[in-house]
Amino acid sequence: MKQHRVGIIMNGVTGRMGTNQHLIRSIMAIIREGGLKTSDGEIIMPDPVLLGRNFEKLEQLGRQTGITKITTDLDKALSDPENIVYFDAQTTGRRVESVKMAIRAGKHVYCEKPVAATTEEALELYRLCTKAGLRNGVVQDKLWLPGIRKLRRLIDQGFFGKILAVRGEFGYWVFEGDTVPSQRPSWNYRKEDNGGIILDMLCHWRYLIDNLFGNVRAVSCLGATHMESRTDENGNEYKCTADDAAYATFELENGIIVHFNSSWTVRVRRDDLLTLQVDGTKGSAVSGLRECYIQDYSNTPRAVWNPDIPQSINFFDGWSKVPDYEPDENAYKIQWELFLKHVVKNEPFPWDLLEGAKGVQLAEKGLESWAKRCWVDIPVLKIQKPQ
Repeated sequence: MKQHRVGIIMNGVTGRMGTNQHLIRSIMAIIREGGLKTSDGEIIMPDPVLLGRNFEKLEQLGRQTGITKITTDLDKALSDPENIVYFDAQTTGRRVESVKMAIRAGKHVYCEKPVAATTEEALELYRLCTKAGLRNGVVQDKLWLPGIRKLRRLIDQGFFGKILAVRGEFGYWVFEGDTVPSQRPSWNYRKEDNGGIILDMLCHWRYLIDNLFGNVRAVSCLGATHMESRTDENGNEYKCTADDAAYATFELENGIIVHFNSSWTVRVRRDDLLTLQVDGTKGSAVSGLRECYIQDYSNTPRAVWNPDIPQSINFFDGWSKVPDYEPDENAYKIQWELFLKHVVKNEPFPWDLLEGAKGVQLAEKGLESWAKRCWVDIPVLKIQKPQ
């Protein structure tokens, strides 16, 4: 059986997301399974190189995973012809220049979002990759969450009839770091370090909306910095200069209205950290990260407004849980497998850096809407084809 060894430079995987989701639960999981089988019976075997700025953290991660290839020298990793894929999970501000170096070295590119801090930078990366004939992709993990996959199936089956509106709730309480340790790095709350929930989460909402419900036509977004100060990793208080909450409404080309509340200053009283309620003429669904509940037209209660008596309807009744039709797989791992097949076997992979640029565009337009306090149109990104 033919085996394709794929050297993958994994830059920035000492962070929580890079370590847990990309390295351990994706790449290492594929290795433990004996590699990734392709449709023609061949095997793709990842061969990761751990790259970062802190050698001690890299050594510790190497001991934890058994990976022996570790380095702090990006040029050295890029010069190795066996490394054909460059993956970037660094902070946003460091990503663009590192990806450009990888492109110049002829590496295929896969990276986290936001792809860049500006739409123009993100588009430049896509143009450079395309001109160099390199395969490229951006992480859009939520498309493969079990709850979202169930929602996708309901849409494909016509369960909703005509979809009218979507309501998204995302977030949780991120502790300030003084009395209880914060769950997120401090740079997230500093604008000068490319922090902010609008830049972070509207990139997610763009690909969810585009892939599930339709193309975004316009956005109205109000941001807020609810927490004025927090305490950083070294115990020092700092001023928060980036938005920690966003209240956004999206108008789609097909008339569907989508609203998303995103907040790191909210206490959760709902099914999950992310929920999507989809309402249609024939039924509704509420999807979380893993589960999805539905209520069709025949089970919809006839509610009557009367605040003078106790509510007689339990509105949680009449909803049924969508069963699991397929085994749960880690969402990051699923997309990694698709990208590796794209690189080695040229299988389709539509989630390229252009899709990543669309996410950055929506975030930029959301920030513009907030600044101008008005609706902002979302133009189609015009791409000049490489000469």
